[in-house]
Amino acid sequence: MTNPGGGAPRPRGMWWREGAITAVAFALCLLGGMVRVDDTLSAPPAATYLLAAVSCAVLPLRHRAPLAAMAATTTAGMLAPLLGLLLTPLIMAPAVISAYSLTVRTERRGTSAVLLASAALLAASTALFEAISWKDASRMGAVAAFPLVAGVLGHATRNRRAYLAAVEERAQRAEKSRELEARRRVAEERVRIARELHDLVAHQITLANAQATVAAHLFDTSPEQTRKSLRELVETTGDALDDLRATVGLLRQSGDAAAPSEPAPGLSRLPTLLESFRRAGLEVSVHQEGTSRPLPPGADLTAYRIVQEALTNVTKHAGTGRAQVRLTWNRDRVTITVADDGGGTPNASPDRPPGYGLIGMRERATAIGGHLSAGRRPEGGFLVSTELPLPPARETAGEAGDAP
Repeated sequence: MTNPGGGAPRPRGMWWREGAITAVAFALCLLGGMVRVDDTLSAPPAATYLLAAVSCAVLPLRHRAPLAAMAATTTAGMLAPLLGLLLTPLIMAPAVISAYSLTVRTERRGTSAVLLASAALLAASTALFEAISWKDASRMGAVAAFPLVAGVLGHATRNRRAYLAAVEERAQRAEKSRELEARRRVAEERVRIARELHDLVAHQITLANAQATVAAHLFDTSPEQTRKSLRELVETTGDALDDLRATVGLLRQSGDAAAPSEPAPGLSRLPTLLESFRRAGLEVSVHQEGTSRPLPPGADLTAYRIVQEALTNVTKHAGTGRAQVRLTWNRDRVTITVADDGGGTPNASPDRPPGYGLIGMRERATAIGGHLSAGRRPEGGFLVSTELPLPPARETAGEAGDAP
């Protein structure tokens, strides 16, 4: 049996409570010593004071040594008949208190045996020193029952304390889990915002840089083409400012927006995206295989952003004016490839650290259950390939056959 209380120092207020419990037990012992065999009351003899003092003196020790306190109070109760006192439940008050503390502060295993042994010894002590009558038998039963009842109450208190401790522990774990979940969501949202801003700003700034480069190159030889490039540059920077202003506005809102100002971009806006790259000087060819199907909003945005970022990397790093976009539609997935025949490597520059373009594309594809790979082609250039899952196609053949 273990003693969870141990020898830890007790708070100051606990000593006042212990003193009150000891005083009540002492008073009950004296009251029990006043009872005589013929159920009359008289002043307690000196033996009662001695027995009460000895049995109550060990009560403060029941927290540190509950088994020793139980043994001492039981022994004191067994001495009552030897001292000429009538063994009553009142005289056994210290033993009852010790039995309660024993069951509260020790494990269940072995405690029941100790209580049964204590009750048996108390009942046997009366039979050894007195003649047994029916009245004595009932009194012995009451004396033996009181420690057992105290033990049952102690077990109930111990179980209740264990239950409350388990509930508190679960509540603490739940609170910790909520904090971890909130931190995880905040981190994911920060990554998502960073990814959106990177794709938005990198695309627009790359186009503006390409248009400015064309304008500077044609400034002396082709003024008309220069003016056209500058007009496109103004338009591109204006779009970039509008997109950035809208994004920052969403981030500064204290609540949820009532409705989005415009739908999220998807493959339906792919021609507009490719035209913006063509104005910047990148010739982009598009090839499709299979029958195209509408994508879920998340997959549609992911496909658009991957094509956008891949072409942005071609414009910045590939060192070529051509790129190929291919969309292959299968039954359960769509494969998107963006290839160029240049000699650069996306997101790599000798005088600056690597960017986050490829990282963001992989994160986008993985988030919806897809896969993305990127690397140099054996024939030269760079290839970005991604496979995105498609929802099951609806079985509409029968409906089409029944239609008028």
